Amino acid sequence: MPRIIGVDVPNNKPAWIALSYIHGIGRYLACKILAEAKINPQVRAGQLTEDEVSRITQIIDRDYLVEGQLRRKVSQDIARLKEIGCYRGIRHRRGLPVRGQQTQSNARTRKGKRKTVAGKKSVKEMR
Repeated sequence: MPRIIGVDVPNNKPAWIALSYIHGIGRYLACKILAEAKINPQVRAGQLTEDEVSRITQIIDRDYLVEGQLRRKVSQDIARLKEIGCYRGIRHRRGLPVRGQQTQSNARTRKGKRKTVAGKKSVKEMR
């Protein structure tokens, strides 16, 4: 398993898919990085030489935020939104959808498991 930026990428996958195992690198960026390093994207990750792995590592270090740095930046951005009290920050704080999705019938992923609330008593039941 080649180790790139502290992540073990799988041997048996093509290089462009193996690079996408790194947080912050998707399929498009993986192809772009391999093109810049002059490596065939279809080569299996286990067949990459040490020189090729070091070229990939240098390109990623130089040009992209990945793994821990990216996670830290995202969490700092969310903390800043919460601190300034903007709409998106309030939605993050309350655990509701941030990007304008409907919440009356959906949004279970953000809101969590349903919390049943006792219904209002109708006038007929009170008599």
